[in-house]
Amino acid sequence: MSKRWAYKVVEVKPQWLGIKPKQIEETLAPHGQQGWELVSVVHNGINALLYLKKEL
Repeated sequence: MSKRWAYKVVEVKPQWLGIKPKQIEETLAPHGQQGWELVSVVHNGINALLYLKKEL
């Protein structure tokens, strides 16, 4: 049987001086506790898009 995946994209918007690593960590931590795994990050010039997946 092949694996099935759920996908999620989370947008992180910059604060006062841009996006800080701590802001990314605080965004990822609750998703990680729910079983989501970060697979990619895309910075579109303003925001960061975090691409996550988890096995169903």
